[in-house]
Amino acid sequence: MAKGYWVSVYPAISDPEVLTAYNKLARQAVQAGGGRTLARGGGRVVAHEAGITERVVLIEFDSFDQAVAAYESEAYRKALAALPDGFERDFRIVEGID
Repeated sequence: MAKGYWVSVYPAISDPEVLTAYNKLARQAVQAGGGRTLARGGGRVVAHEAGITERVVLIEFDSFDQAVAAYESEAYRKALAALPDGFERDFRIVEGID
């Protein structure tokens, strides 16, 4: 079965502290949903073409369906409610290749 991945890119973060509540709740929701964080911004990034060097997060789940279920969970809905108004990010759930 192909794995599932959450991929988040934050085009700009003017105040990282406003993400504190979201980060705590999201981390708990991801762990409860069986996800594993593989990469998270703050480290080294080399961007090419239209790439963005701001925060990028990559989370792996055992299956695509598990990744979707974690996103749709009550725990993650609470995390989303903690995102500040007007906050911009590009979030995708993608299926891995067997």
